[in-house]
Amino acid sequence: MHRLRPLVALLVPLALAGCADIKEAGRTVGHTTKNVTRDIGHTTRDTREIGHSTRDAVKQVGDELSD
Repeated sequence: MHRLRPLVALLVPLALAGCADIKEAGRTVGHTTKNVTRDIGHTTRDTREIGHSTRDAVKQVGDELSD
């Protein structure tokens, strides 16, 4: 049992440091995923607005030509 103490004293800090690294990597992946998802949503919204504006402009030109 006394022989294991130095080994345990060495392994516990290494395991805790590894857990901190894994936690930080998870946090980084989570934030990156959130930011990419938000950017995709904004792009979709902007694209939809451009499409609607284009549709409305074409409709207006068509209405004016019909008159």
